[in-house]
Amino acid sequence: MPEAANRLSLPPAAPVHPSAREADRPAARSPLVPAARTPLVLGARSLFLISWIAPLILLLAWEAFARAGALSPQVLPAPSKVLVTAWNLIGQGRLLSDLGASLLRAAAGFAIGGSLGFALGTLVGFSRLAEALFDRSVQMVRAVPFLAALPLVIVWFGVGEGGKVFLVSLGVLFPIYINTVLGIRQVDPKLLELGRVTGLSNWTLIRRIVLPGALPSILAGVRYALAVAWLALVIAETIAANVGIGSLAMDAREFLQTDVIVLTIVIYAGIGVVSDAIARALERRLLAWHPNYAGRGH
Repeated sequence: MPEAANRLSLPPAAPVHPSAREADRPAARSPLVPAARTPLVLGARSLFLISWIAPLILLLAWEAFARAGALSPQVLPAPSKVLVTAWNLIGQGRLLSDLGASLLRAAAGFAIGGSLGFALGTLVGFSRLAEALFDRSVQMVRAVPFLAALPLVIVWFGVGEGGKVFLVSLGVLFPIYINTVLGIRQVDPKLLELGRVTGLSNWTLIRRIVLPGALPSILAGVRYALAVAWLALVIAETIAANVGIGSLAMDAREFLQTDVIVLTIVIYAGIGVVSDAIARALERRLLAWHPNYAGRGH
């Protein structure tokens, strides 16, 4: 038939090899190869909670061992016993008065020593002549331990408040001084050259470039100085004081009141945690522009 003759004769379809069919299929995941996982990103609140897991576990284990009799009350009383002791001392009115006296001494010493350390560190950081005049003497005094200087401080100030504030100021001065000098010396020279090229005055150069660049190091010195302040205060109060947390600990030692001694240690630790949290908050506020500090929430 003519219509049948005019039909196009199509070539037969080429046979598909089985390996070609397998290549067209999506690759099967091997059970031995783990699937790619997205990295776990934790928020600031989660990191904050995680940071308290270890202290909480330690506290619970301490309570459990004390209740089981593994820890003698004369050696290490249970946290619940320490808490009851704290409540009784608050009811007597002594704990809050001692705590207030210690906080006042620490605040006064930190203000005096921090101001002197920052002023002296700024002067030495900008002037080689000031470094030659002051730095060696500061380093020599810094090497003197608190206990070695304490007898002389008692001779100078007696057993009153002046000696305790002086020891705290002396301890705070050195960390802030050293970190201020280090921060100023580590400012990028290219930024200084750029400021001079753009016509900034010396004061504007210091205020807009040098001090912001040195601020991370200065705040690190503040955090370290907070810990040193309490160390100096403990030494001062445990030797020559009639009121304060250190005095409370010494009175408890005379009467073998282990629960009161542990309470004073816990108070010092709590004050250290709060002080460090305040310093971190100050870092986040003042260094919000810095890429290494922006967005930190814990």
